[in-house]
Amino acid sequence: MTVQSGRLVGRRIALGITGSIAAYKAVELLRLFQTEGADVRVLMTPSATAFIGPLTLETLSRHPVDVDVLALQADGRIGHISAANDVEAIVVAPATAHWLGSMAHGVAGDSITAACLATSVPVVVAPAMDGGMYAHPATQANVARLLEFGYRIVEPELGPLASGMVGRGRLAALPRIVDATVEALSGVAPAQAAAPALTSGPTRVDFAGRHVVVTAGGTIEPIDPVRFIGNRSTGKMGIAIAEEALDRGAAVTLILGNVNVDPPAGVHVARVETAAEMQAALRALTPPEGPAFDVLVMAAAVADFRPKAASDHKIGRGSGMKLELDATPDLLAEAVERVRAGIRASGAPRPILVGFAAETGSTDRAAEKLRAKGVDMLVANDVTEPGSGFGTDTNRVTIFYTDGAPEQLPMLSKREVAELLLDRILIRLDSRETDPGAAAEEAPTATTEATT
Repeated sequence: MTVQSGRLVGRRIALGITGSIAAYKAVELLRLFQTEGADVRVLMTPSATAFIGPLTLETLSRHPVDVDVLALQADGRIGHISAANDVEAIVVAPATAHWLGSMAHGVAGDSITAACLATSVPVVVAPAMDGGMYAHPATQANVARLLEFGYRIVEPELGPLASGMVGRGRLAALPRIVDATVEALSGVAPAQAAAPALTSGPTRVDFAGRHVVVTAGGTIEPIDPVRFIGNRSTGKMGIAIAEEALDRGAAVTLILGNVNVDPPAGVHVARVETAAEMQAALRALTPPEGPAFDVLVMAAAVADFRPKAASDHKIGRGSGMKLELDATPDLLAEAVERVRAGIRASGAPRPILVGFAAETGSTDRAAEKLRAKGVDMLVANDVTEPGSGFGTDTNRVTIFYTDGAPEQLPMLSKREVAELLLDRILIRLDSRETDPGAAAEEAPTATTEATT
């Protein structure tokens, strides 16, 4: 996504990731820096790669990731020296107790400490660890030593920790880290030298080997052979998600309702008209032996009601028409229940489940929908806002998470929304695949789906 404005436009930042369970949040942090306009390259300790793969970060940053302190870049330069000379700030987030100790004593055993030793640019450090570890006098002494170096410390927050206890050790909220970086650079004039050319990076195939199912468009519920009940959905958002997933290497199944745009070549399309037909298509992908997908994105706007009985002939105008309506089934609720049953029966990994909610006036109800229904993510937008309604090429959405605070995105093209959404899905896929216990977790219950 090309960023046109932000507080870090033109700034070059190195993001150092150490081996904390909070390492997965660094992907979100990278994206926040990019949203602010920064060009970000990534340094990792070897232990960090156990929590998140370098390929994800190479793909998103479009720079090689420096993991091996002894490795040379393709142009023959030493990676950590290149980072030290080319960037205008180094941000270490999350920073473990081990890394704090190494840095405080100048032990350059990884590319991050080596880069920090070799540079004079501002350094921002966001620790993350168990509360007892952070409170230990040794850790506090190391933090004090880094403050003496002139480093900015973004103190961890109080809350539930990976150990199951509650304490001060949670990685600071990501906007706080971004703000600290902006502040660190506020008195530093932008470097005059041209930024190093971005590498083309690896082909963006971070969804290769994964099956993504997307529902898109509206459903039409017949009144008679001529008339129907429907909605204003054009399918643009769902098709943008399918295109993005396809371009990133996924096998994509698109369950396609009533739309105004053509589906991308290369996806498997299952065309449906009614909620019942969409229900049947979803059932085929959630058999008793387990879900046949890694990701389900319910971006379709399923009609909430259908005529109790459709006429087999055109109803005459006469003196008017009275319709008796039934509610349509909650398709995502049913799909999630089938997913849960399949996981219990087979032990298959739990797919990532995403719902969409089209609201009017505000998205205040979305958080409750997420809690009540239990999908991993709920994407909500106010369809009455200009540029964010039905048929537009742009969208302003808020993403609600079961494992984090809501995230408000600015007005973006629908393809840019799709890109950012898949980035966040990828984080959860990576977490699922690096945590063997995740496969045995109960799938969430479901959410209402609707989009534009």
